[in-house]
Amino acid sequence: MNHLSYLSFFRPLYGILLLATIGRAQESAPSEPASVSLPVIVGEIAANNPELKFYEAEIAAAKAGLRGAGTYNNPELGFDVGRRRLKDPSGALIGDGASWGVSVTQTFEWPGRIALRKAVANRQVDLAELGLSRFKLALEARARSLAFGLYASAEKSAALREVADRFAALKETFLARDPAGVTPLLETRVIEAQELAIQRRATEAELAAQAALIELNQLRGVPPATELRASATKLLFNSAPDLDVLLVAARENNFDFRAKKLELEQQGFAVQLAQNERYPSFSVSPYFSQAKAGDKEQNYGIGLSIPLPLTSRNRAAVDVAKARQNQAEVAVLLAQRELERTVLTSAHAFRAKVAESQRWSSEAVQKFREAADLADRHYRLGAVPIATYIELQNSYLDAVEALLDTKIEALEAGLLLQQLTGVDFKPVEIAP
Repeated sequence: MNHLSYLSFFRPLYGILLLATIGRAQESAPSEPASVSLPVIVGEIAANNPELKFYEAEIAAAKAGLRGAGTYNNPELGFDVGRRRLKDPSGALIGDGASWGVSVTQTFEWPGRIALRKAVANRQVDLAELGLSRFKLALEARARSLAFGLYASAEKSAALREVADRFAALKETFLARDPAGVTPLLETRVIEAQELAIQRRATEAELAAQAALIELNQLRGVPPATELRASATKLLFNSAPDLDVLLVAARENNFDFRAKKLELEQQGFAVQLAQNERYPSFSVSPYFSQAKAGDKEQNYGIGLSIPLPLTSRNRAAVDVAKARQNQAEVAVLLAQRELERTVLTSAHAFRAKVAESQRWSSEAVQKFREAADLADRHYRLGAVPIATYIELQNSYLDAVEALLDTKIEALEAGLLLQQLTGVDFKPVEIAP
């Protein structure tokens, strides 16, 4: 068999071996995580977040306290047994026999006290339910911010790695040549310095993406190392209502402010309860007793017991409750001031960031990218100076980072404004 026939005989075998090797390499290569849209990530977090159980347990505890506040004390059963001995005035024994008695004691609260305790407990249930609602809204906002932050960090990292690879390839080209003169050597050093700086920025972007991924996985209730990649997301921002509308809505719907007002109402009931508790509870005791010492003797009736003194009790508790009520009133006033300041600041920030992001055209980043690529090609041909080349590469990266950072800031400001006011004006929507 000659050489050509030998090769033609083994060529199919080589092809099979090559295909098998490629197949094994593809199987062993790590697969990219599937892209998940932002609404899917937010919905998964809202459904599976483990912290929800804490607030649900808080509501259950508050409702259990409400049931306990509306119940009376359990009655007490008393029983006594002994012997009875009767003697005449001279001391002679007349009779001797057993004696026993039974009684039931029920303590009753002063009128109105049970209703006041139930009112205080009712406000505790309202606070627990308010806390759950506030947590759900904050959780959804945090999930949206983290999911878009994960996507933005990945986009920044990709752009930075692209430019860093461009500098690295250019550096290798320069190093492969024999530099003649000072100018090529200095340009090589400039390219090396730019590569190092951009590699550092790329590493920071990757670390930011990893931090967002870990927090997202914790919110999802999955292992922190679970891979997740947010799909390309285009945000659409809607206009916020007028400032007067936002302030009125915030005073009515803001969770923290409503919680302060509920605490003030609860403290008002606590003052009334402390005043009511100055009057004592009283106990009613039906009883029956029997003794047999010569003759059979039976006694029955009802007893009433009240601790003394009847008034001037619990003055210290009333003073403490009134002081707490005064503190709650001041807390409501301070909370209103803080709420109004935060709403106005967030509204101005949201409008400014949305207006800034809308000044960017949809093709702005792509144009900067094309310009950077064009500068790379012409610099290699000697048609573009190094200063222009570096400026265009950095302008492309600055444009990518500025646009993504502006969108993140507008997203966070809009979500915060929605949380503060409770107005679902849909500050951010996902474009189809």
